Amino acid sequence: MGFRLLAGALCVFSALSVCLAQTVRPLIDELGNPAKGHVEYVNDGLTPLNVVLEAKSFTVSESGEISYRPLDSDIHLKLSTTSFRIQPQQTYYVFYEASSPKTPAWFVIYAAFSGFPFRTAQGMNVRLQLPHTVYLLPKASVERADVLLNRAELIPGENKVVLEVENQGDNFGRVLETFLVFPKQKQEAPGFPVFPHSKRIIEIPLEQKAKAENVPIEVTLQFEKFKIQQKLQRANASEAVASAGSAVSAASAVEAAAQPHERNP
Repeated sequence: MGFRLLAGALCVFSALSVCLAQTVRPLIDELGNPAKGHVEYVNDGLTPLNVVLEAKSFTVSESGEISYRPLDSDIHLKLSTTSFRIQPQQTYYVFYEASSPKTPAWFVIYAAFSGFPFRTAQGMNVRLQLPHTVYLLPKASVERADVLLNRAELIPGENKVVLEVENQGDNFGRVLETFLVFPKQKQEAPGFPVFPHSKRIIEIPLEQKAKAENVPIEVTLQFEKFKIQQKLQRANASEAVASAGSAVSAASAVEAAAQPHERNP
């Protein structure tokens, strides 16, 4: 019995390792309009694989859930190929041209990898899908006046911080980095896109239990050209989080970014 369990675990691990040997890069490209780009498809496994490409449009909800649909008719995309075969330990390049009569616009090119030397427990073939997301953007970018931080709330009972960011402008925006500021430390959280005329709700779990003075008192959102800093509010409280706040500025502040930051997809 123990041998069977071990053998099964090794098979699952082996299958997972094979699936993790495929790479698409870059995952995200922010380009002008019209645009020319390329994608690298890497097969680090030991088995030749077949790849089929399919472009789709998508919408992101306030909570971050993605809904896909057929590519919008006003997005014009030309791929150098839509299907190919990658040999083991090889990289395949696909080039594309894209344009849209209106910007910003966005879409995803999904790559479906097949030909893996194993099947599911139900005997079905395994297919791995990996995305390459493209944003067609104008020269203008989101401005500070367009962005509102409607909610910046600490919920100690659930050990998390909830943010609601609203982009009231016409341009696409991206939070490159998110920081929760404690009296003596910072906790980093991922960046995220903020689409035109939409809201985004982000939940950030705290790495440590929120208690006593060990709570975040401020949040910082770093955009490309500016940043937003705001005090956190406690859930069900009307006053800002008050702990050893003297270590951090008590007022909300917006500053132009002093130094360039690398984009965080």
